[in-house]
Amino acid sequence: MNELTLPFIFMLVFVVAEAVLLNLNGQHQIDWHDVIFNLNSGHIMLWLFRGLEVICFSAVLNSFSLGLFADTAPVWVWCFTLFAWDFAFYWLHRLHHQLRLLWAVHVVHHQGEHYNLSLGVRNSWYSSLTSIPFFITLAWLGVPLSVYLSMSIFHYTIQFFNHNALTPKLGFLEKIFVTPTHHRVHHINERTYADSNYGGTFIFWDKLFGTFKTLPQELHCYGVKGNPPTNNPFIESNRPFWRFLNRQSSPRQFKISSWMLFCGTIPLFALVLGYIHLYGYGYDNVSVPQIALFVLLAIGPVALGAISQGQYWGVVMWFALTLALLLLFVVALGWTQIFWVGTMSVLTLHGIGMLCGWGRQAVARSDI
Repeated sequence: MNELTLPFIFMLVFVVAEAVLLNLNGQHQIDWHDVIFNLNSGHIMLWLFRGLEVICFSAVLNSFSLGLFADTAPVWVWCFTLFAWDFAFYWLHRLHHQLRLLWAVHVVHHQGEHYNLSLGVRNSWYSSLTSIPFFITLAWLGVPLSVYLSMSIFHYTIQFFNHNALTPKLGFLEKIFVTPTHHRVHHINERTYADSNYGGTFIFWDKLFGTFKTLPQELHCYGVKGNPPTNNPFIESNRPFWRFLNRQSSPRQFKISSWMLFCGTIPLFALVLGYIHLYGYGYDNVSVPQIALFVLLAIGPVALGAISQGQYWGVVMWFALTLALLLLFVVALGWTQIFWVGTMSVLTLHGIGMLCGWGRQAVARSDI
């Protein structure tokens, strides 16, 4: 297991566990379709585009670095990166709200109307691409890749935690760190609040640059005002750029049970973990199996999103995808380890079940 797999498992387990707890105590509404969308949007960004971010960082570090930290004690390199990374993130995040092109990428994250851990991984597929210009300076200065990756995981873990729905105010820590209380303000669907509290880990950036706000006393909602988002991460990541996708969605043709949708999402995530375990963020000496698995896994969230929207073409695409995975990797390439055979067999069974109508319910005219 490489160093990238464990945070991925950590994220998935905690998202599901919190959702189950919230559902059991009844204090927060859990929309499982929304949770699944958030997971499906987030993992594409994690294992696809963040790999390109790492490649760019490595290229600048190896070819254009000033090498300022070559003779610096490691403890000072870590301390510098701790604060420099968060400072860069503050301006990255702030400009995502102030520049229309960057907001077109970031708006996907803000469209989530339910505040829970799954919102922490809800992102446009292109989020990591827009972060490259902000973090590349660290490579130019000479921050080692291992330090950069470790600090990125540290900061993103804190940001992930700050989307949970269970943590109360944290006393004196509220004065130093960004907490769930601070970050809830940022997700309120009023512009005056959404354009505040940009910090990732440390709240003093917002206080220093005048963008800090406290949680309002009056009732508030989360999300973005306007047309509600679809359940398809492919559409939501591209709709701001592709105007023709901005037309009204096709009518819902069926309802799918959250349980059936969830049973397809989990084994798909297992395959993503398998991909990360095999290839990490590497794009050196790319092989045919890597490209094929990459493409098929990218199709998965699109098909599940269409199914969540009640579109029959999503069912057909999902069945074809699950069958292709089984035939290509187990039969053609001979990947006969129990993980691949078991996971792909479960997915194929799920695809057959979808095709046969398991968990599907016809939509009445009044529901269209």
